[in-house]
Amino acid sequence: MAAERIDGKAFAAGLRERVGAQAAEFARAAGRKPGLAVVLVGEDPASQVYVRSKGKATLEAGMNGFEHRLEDSVGQDELLALVGQLNADPAVDGILVQLPLPAHIDEQAVIAAIAPDKDVDGFHVISAGRLAVGQPGFVPCTPLGCMMLLTDRLGDLSGLEAVVIGRSNIVGKPMAQLLLGANATVTIAHSRTKDLPDVVRRADIVVAAVGRPEMVKADWLKPGATVIDVGINRLPPGVSEGGGETKGRLVGDVDYEAASEVAGAITPVPGGVGPMTIAVLLRNTLVAAYRNAGLELPEGAL
Repeated sequence: MAAERIDGKAFAAGLRERVGAQAAEFARAAGRKPGLAVVLVGEDPASQVYVRSKGKATLEAGMNGFEHRLEDSVGQDELLALVGQLNADPAVDGILVQLPLPAHIDEQAVIAAIAPDKDVDGFHVISAGRLAVGQPGFVPCTPLGCMMLLTDRLGDLSGLEAVVIGRSNIVGKPMAQLLLGANATVTIAHSRTKDLPDVVRRADIVVAAVGRPEMVKADWLKPGATVIDVGINRLPPGVSEGGGETKGRLVGDVDYEAASEVAGAITPVPGGVGPMTIAVLLRNTLVAAYRNAGLELPEGAL
């Protein structure tokens, strides 16, 4: 039996709708809209696309967007000064500095300069520490989106065995912390894990976040497992039947077609985890707005 397709695009659309409705309630209560500041340094094409998407989504959610574009030659001190100004601006609830930054800028220093209560990306070391000890804080958007899809599909995760493939600070580690907080039994696998297929094969939940196209094969999976594919990889261009060159297709870290015959549920690429990231960014910004304004976010609103 083919696996159930976990529709992240539809879930994200619903989350964005709820965020928009609650943002309007916030504006009525606070006398202002929630505000998200996005800082883009340089001309990286992918980063420009992401920033445009985030800006459009922010406005659609009824929030104020503050976009700051800087030349790639900008000095680190100037960038840090801008972050300091945004930290002090009461109209700004969330700050996102688009990564990657030019090589002459210390990314960790810039992330550390963002006020933790405006760190809607969840990358600050204080945000990571709060997650680790179970205190309220901001969680990186992609793993939080994955967690929403998992709980929507499975409900209570207590006692389930989960394997997270990848140990990045942005996805792998916070994903493991979230699963642990939900009482799953968690293994973090990585490039030096011995007998990786055997480790993955015992998992009820598999989260693949390694950036290697179609690495996870169908025979790695336990029958009926729920698979969350975080990877977005573009394969090399090919040649069409007519002889023309075709654009390389997007694939995840999991061999989707084959895995769909074994898994119980699986996210597609595209249309799975990807749309969740911006939706959760908007959610985090709204949560920040309520906290910064000293207002209580209604339980169950999001």
